[in-house]
Amino acid sequence: MSDAAPPASSGDWPLFEVFVRSKQGLDHKHVGSLHASDPAHAIALARDVYTRRQEGVSIWVVPAHAITASAVEQKADNFDPMASKIYRHPTFYDIPEEIGHM
Repeated sequence: MSDAAPPASSGDWPLFEVFVRSKQGLDHKHVGSLHASDPAHAIALARDVYTRRQEGVSIWVVPAHAITASAVEQKADNFDPMASKIYRHPTFYDIPEEIGHM
């Protein structure tokens, strides 16, 4: 935590993206965004805003400026090449019934 004083208003605070892992899940899900003075403050706010009913077991907060996302316009470049690599999908195998749902 830094010794610098937080900005005067929450509008000046950096934006954080919030991810919560539920009791039933194994992965964190994006649940929303919030402004906070620092990461510890962001976790405290996220706990109050996004886990009010004790549904979470873990919270991640990430500064929004640290996230890099692909552009929707690049969908074809990013995902269409996978269609020609059908060997990566296990569609050629028979799964024994005793294994059940995979």
